[in-house]
Amino acid sequence: MDIKQIQELIKFVSRSGVNEVAIEQENFKITIKTNQAPVYVNAAIPAPVAAQPVAAQAVAAPQPVAETKAASAPEAEDTSKYITIKSPMIGTFYRSSSPDKPSFVNVGDEVGTGKVVCIIEAMKLFNEIESEVSGRIVKVLVDNASPVEYDQPLFLVEPI
Repeated sequence: MDIKQIQELIKFVSRSGVNEVAIEQENFKITIKTNQAPVYVNAAIPAPVAAQPVAAQAVAAPQPVAETKAASAPEAEDTSKYITIKSPMIGTFYRSSSPDKPSFVNVGDEVGTGKVVCIIEAMKLFNEIESEVSGRIVKVLVDNASPVEYDQPLFLVEPI
C-alpha cells in the first residue's frame, strides 16, 4: 500500500462513520481507529441515552454558534478573492521540517505550484504538503504543531 492509498483509506474511514478498520496484506498491516460514536443499526435501544446529551448541547450551543457565524461573515467577504490551501489529511501541522529550521513559508512569501508549504504528520509519517496554486501567502490559518482535520484550511493565498 502506498501513501496515497493510505490517505484515501483515512478519508474513507473518517467519512463512513465506522470506528475501526483493519487491513492485513502479505508484508503490511494497518489499523485505523476513530473517536466517533458508534453507529447503531437498531436505534430504539440507545436513542434515549444519546438523545439527552444531544438535547443538552443543542440548548447550550446556540449563542456561541450564532456569534461564530456573525464573526466569520465579514471575514468570508474579505477572503473571497483568496485561494485556500487545505489539508489533504488528518494529522499534526508543522510549519518547518524541525524546530531549529526556518518555516517553509511565511506571510508575504511567494509560492509556486509544487513548493512545499508545510508538513503534516500522520501515523508517524511526515508528509510534505505542496502548493497547488501560485501566489503570495496572505495568512497562515493554523498554529505550528496543531492537529488538523481533513479539508481544513491551512493558508490563504492571493493569486498572482
